[in-house]
Amino acid sequence: MNKSEIIDKVLRAYTAYYDVKTEEPTPPFFAEANFHSHDEQYFLVKSARIGETESNEKLFFAEAGELTDAEVREFDEKAWEEGLKDVKPHGEHKNSDVALVIICDSATKEARNQVKKLNHYKSYKMGLWGFSRNSIVLIECESGRLTFNRQGALLKKLFKNILIQ
Repeated sequence: MNKSEIIDKVLRAYTAYYDVKTEEPTPPFFAEANFHSHDEQYFLVKSARIGETESNEKLFFAEAGELTDAEVREFDEKAWEEGLKDVKPHGEHKNSDVALVIICDSATKEARNQVKKLNHYKSYKMGLWGFSRNSIVLIECESGRLTFNRQGALLKKLFKNILIQ
């Protein structure tokens, strides 16, 4: 499968639940996606609210030819910085996660190792107002290899299914 086919498949898979934006995304990314969930729990009637939670996720999609570890760091820093800009923690805020999907022709061994090592976490009011964490997925088109950071490993099954279809 070539890079453009993989990009189409990945973006199509995210369009079902996320607001995907391909026009004028934040540079150096070619697309962004947002997910917002607000959940309320009641006891018998709406006025007797037990609790509510808010969850957000912002995804950034990047592409490269031969990916280097410097490019991985650049993409990661920019995604984390941009992803946290819109976070507004409050008492019902559960999480605002940032995800980065890098699609490249091939990657150096150092770049793959860099992806595995990168990890960001930020808590708000010692976790009482929620947290933010990041996940990274690297897709190498030529070999079909997938590489994830620790948090991104939760997406392994999803991306294997996307690429098989």
